[in-house]
Amino acid sequence: MDSELTVPPGPPAPEESAAGPVLPSQRILRGGAIIGVLERLGVCLAILAGQPVAIAYIVAIKGLGRFAELKETPVAAERFIIGTLTSMLWAAGTAAAVKVLFLH
Repeated sequence: MDSELTVPPGPPAPEESAAGPVLPSQRILRGGAIIGVLERLGVCLAILAGQPVAIAYIVAIKGLGRFAELKETPVAAERFIIGTLTSMLWAAGTAAAVKVLFLH
């Protein structure tokens, strides 16, 4: 008897596609880079325009758009929170630097 494990024939597992298995890191929060750039741009513009309330709208829209993914995957929720806070701090720092260097 061999010590090799075999899988009985049948339909492929949901994690597998024609290109091969989909890694969890590939499935979590698709499109995050584009959304992140738009978020940072929006936060910078909101701060520079003196409209900090717009930041709340940005976060709300982002959260609503990701709600289904965040609800299903705790890892995605954690990455969402950390990424959002990091992105906002970066954007706020950039806006503050622009204000100090160019607008005063």
